[in-house]
Amino acid sequence: MTVSTTSTAPAAALGVLPRADGSAKYSYAGYTVTASVNGPIEAQRRDEHPYEAHVDVIVRPAAGVGGTRERHLESILQSSFSQIILVKNFPRSLIQIVLQVEDSPENDYVNTKLVQASLNFSIMPALFQTAVLALLSAGVPIRATATATAVAIVPQDGTKRSVVDPSPRDVEIAQSVHVLAFTSHDELLLAESEGDFTVKEWDDVYETAKDVCCRPVPTKEGMEMVLDDEHTNGPDLRHFLRSTMENKVASDLHWK
Repeated sequence: MTVSTTSTAPAAALGVLPRADGSAKYSYAGYTVTASVNGPIEAQRRDEHPYEAHVDVIVRPAAGVGGTRERHLESILQSSFSQIILVKNFPRSLIQIVLQVEDSPENDYVNTKLVQASLNFSIMPALFQTAVLALLSAGVPIRATATATAVAIVPQDGTKRSVVDPSPRDVEIAQSVHVLAFTSHDELLLAESEGDFTVKEWDDVYETAKDVCCRPVPTKEGMEMVLDDEHTNGPDLRHFLRSTMENKVASDLHWK
């Protein structure tokens, strides 16, 4: 299968909301998401756990109120972040992550309401990355950072191609859509799929997603090097996450 991807680069900003413990804004592949993180704070009685913190994820759509799709996205993200946050360090506490979708790409080929009603896997990487950046901004202890990407298998001229970070049009005509997330230890953290696919196709999707999320940075004599011609399967998310945090720290310490 051939691989194609969007040519735009991701962009992020940290500390965009002054009244939150941590916040971030992330834009990529037509999606813009803002996240706030508060915690650990006191949990309500119904959410208290005697041995660990409760992770609460809230997804708010760009327009209107959240529905079944948002609730399903929340449950997937909550399960993922509960695995990387050190929840046992904060018993009977609450860590709340609020994700506000500000912008999303429009599909010119179908009715927008139909796109809104579907389970949009293509937005999950943007939600995931924004939440990770907001957790880092808030200083919430985590056992590892994580990155996520979406891959669609799209039929074309009798063959199939893998599209990294697919557009709504790609998702509409795709045979299957997959979202995978990996930790900074190269461990698979999240794998969600819908559609028809073979084991061989899933293996190809796994390798493609792992290349995007876990691409190592070549080093030479202690100096990091980024070789743009070695990889073409999407952006280097791990390096992007690291450079975003380095820039934030450098900015915060600039006054010194």
